[in-house]
Amino acid sequence: MMRKPPTKSERTRQVILDAAYHLFIEQGYRATSMRQIAGRANVSLSGIYNHFESKEQIFNTVAVERHPFLRMLELLRNTPGDTLETYIPNAARAIMSELRAHPEGLNLVLIGAIEFQGRPAPEVARVLLPQASALFERFEGARGQLRDLPLQSILLSFFGMMLASYVSTNLINPGSSDLPELEPQLDILLNGIMKPEQP
Repeated sequence: MMRKPPTKSERTRQVILDAAYHLFIEQGYRATSMRQIAGRANVSLSGIYNHFESKEQIFNTVAVERHPFLRMLELLRNTPGDTLETYIPNAARAIMSELRAHPEGLNLVLIGAIEFQGRPAPEVARVLLPQASALFERFEGARGQLRDLPLQSILLSFFGMMLASYVSTNLINPGSSDLPELEPQLDILLNGIMKPEQP
């Protein structure tokens, strides 16, 4: 079934969101004015208010619709691996490559965390978590391999490890195109830091 082409109103909405996204990434939320968004989008201020009530509503929409984790989830759906042991390292490398290719997406996450004190997070989680949960359905019996932990905690640990590895690598070696050594972190994620007890 062919998708209908977007209406003029839908195209205008996307142009506004594109303009706002780039301005937020470049200069942050507070430094971006509605007038700047209108100028970048080549839309009148009244045209913006036909689609959005406020700059905060624009940001919240951008935070959900353009969140970098959406792209990461798309990558994860296409990551090869028949078991969790093979899938998780492949997934980690795919995400790290995506962060390297599109570091600007993290600015959006940081704006939400710092300038909005995490207020967009529940709405982002509402959209992302069902999609993330579906990833585990591809593994027959994967739940039996995992400790009895909330899936949200497992996913946060995985994404948190990826972000921490990316950020720390950039602090130590800014501008490097080398991917960090992920095997030790992945081993900790899968097996913890404690030696197994000897029988």
